[in-house]
Order: sequence, then C-alpha cells, then structure tokens
Amino acid sequence: MKWDELLHIVEKEPVFSSSLLTAGSIDPVKIGTQLSRWVESGKLIQIRRGLYALAERYRKTDPHPFHIANRIKRASYVSLQSALEHHGLIPEYVPAITSVTTGRPQTLETSLGTYIYRHIKTDLFFDYAREESAPARSFFIASPEKALLDLLYLTPGSDDPAYLEELRLQNRDRLDRKHLRDIIRRTGRPKLARALDILENRAEEF
Repeated sequence: MKWDELLHIVEKEPVFSSSLLTAGSIDPVKIGTQLSRWVESGKLIQIRRGLYALAERYRKTDPHPFHIANRIKRASYVSLQSALEHHGLIPEYVPAITSVTTGRPQTLETSLGTYIYRHIKTDLFFDYAREESAPARSFFIASPEKALLDLLYLTPGSDDPAYLEELRLQNRDRLDRKHLRDIIRRTGRPKLARALDILENRAEEF
C-alpha cells in the first residue's frame, strides 16, 4: 500500500484501526510492516497496538481525547475527574483522560495524551451516554451524577469531610439529587450514601 492510498482511506478518520486496511486479499503482515515504517518516519502515530492516528500535518480532523479514550478500550466510558471537568463541576484542568472499564486497569502514555483506566465491577457499569464531538465523531461519557459517584466509589476515604472539601465541587445545581440517590440505591454502597449526606449538609446550594 502506498501513502496516498492510505490517506484516501483514512483521511477523514481521526483514529483508525489497522483492521480497516486488511479487508479482502490484502496481506496483514505486509500492512503491519508498512504501518511500522510510517510510524518510524513520523507520518503516523501509534496509540496502541493496532490503533493509529495521522500525524498532525496530514489530518483533516483532530481526534478528540475522549474519542481516543473510547477507542483504546471499547468497554469503557470517560468518567471521574475528566467527566466532572467536562460537565463544569470542578474548576481544575485535568491533563490525563480518566475512564472506567470492566476490564483490567491501565495507564497508557501516548504522544496524544495520557489515558488512565480504572476498573469497576460490571454491576456499576451504567449511566453513561454518547456525546458528539464532531459530525460522525462521538464518545461515551458518564452523566454528571455517575462521574461523581464513580470517583467517590474508587477513592479510599472519600466519605471523609476533608476529602469532599478538597474536591471543590462547583455548579452543584447541575447535579440531580434524586438521580444521585437512585444511583446510590442501585449500587447498594453505603460509603456513597454517607458521602452524599456530607455534601448535602455542608452546602446550602446543593
């Protein structure tokens, strides 16, 4: 495969899998070798095995970090601090993209950013939705309520008033209190109920 042929196939794809190029009688070994050469020459960025992005000078669309996060691990959604910042609930800029997955935990350093995956049990993998970052480009992200509860669930001592104060939650009117309680009842985790009680008792606007 020549470079111009690759560009024709993937130029509108911010992130693409090598499997996109191996349809029909094309030899996957030869494709893999060619992709490695393009990575070495700086034309491609390898995000993980089998997942690539065009180098910036060749892109027509910049990949959204959340879209990349979903593509790295299919069974995942963006949550925790990344989703809280996205929903305007914390003031800090969050450089690493954090997701939750039912698979194994992992931290992946790439030239397109750092991607962290935290493991949660299957019964907690819910309450996320698809958002569009551009036409035909989307990602899965936790609801504001689930992003907060995922963080509290995965953080030891998160029902400590000092920790909850350090979160610096803002725009709390964007959180649906009934939905928070419904999620907590569904999960059956007492720590989450205690943490929410503290948040409600300490914030008049909550």
